[in-house]
Amino acid sequence: MTPRPAAILFDCDGVLADSEALAALVVAEDLAGRGWRVDPARCRAIFLGRAVPDMKPVIEAEFGPLPADWPARMSHLLTERMARDVVPVPGALEALARIAAAWPVACASNSSRAELAAKLDRLGIAGVFGGRVFSFEDVARPKPHPDIYQAAARACGADPRDCVVVEDSIPGIRAGRAAGCRVLAHAGELPPGPLAAEGAEPFARMADLPGLLGLG
Repeated sequence: MTPRPAAILFDCDGVLADSEALAALVVAEDLAGRGWRVDPARCRAIFLGRAVPDMKPVIEAEFGPLPADWPARMSHLLTERMARDVVPVPGALEALARIAAAWPVACASNSSRAELAAKLDRLGIAGVFGGRVFSFEDVARPKPHPDIYQAAARACGADPRDCVVVEDSIPGIRAGRAAGCRVLAHAGELPPGPLAAEGAEPFARMADLPGLLGLG
């Protein structure tokens, strides 16, 4: 029997906020405005789980140079769009409420502070985490490095090895695994194989998450 975890550490995009398609659209619109044609689906495939600063060298390698302030400008565009249009992943808010009543919880995202705050505020769940909210700007290295989940575990007063991470992206899974956490991966409608290959335990619906953690 799996031991009871000490804390549950949530990613945001694709786990709580149904934001990944929206973010890909914002990036694709920006690139199209620079004369580089790339559709949102391709942007989503390339940039899923990446922090904005990590997108810049990838874009430049394929398309050409970007302004030095592109990451800051893109973060601003994303924050504005998320504050206005983001919606929850189906079943996520109900699952979070049940889990937060049973365990300490934290949120750890590769978003900027402003973008992450906009999403949590829009979804009405910022207060659920009691200040235990971390962006890539709060740690030395973003996902796939373990820093952000190590910080989130400490904020919950827990050893990362006793925590469960809830993720959906390869960089996020790698970060959770590198921190020593058990990782449950929300696959949604995507094939679970690539997530399982990274050492995560895939599941299809956020509504199933409480049961996977042992809540009846």
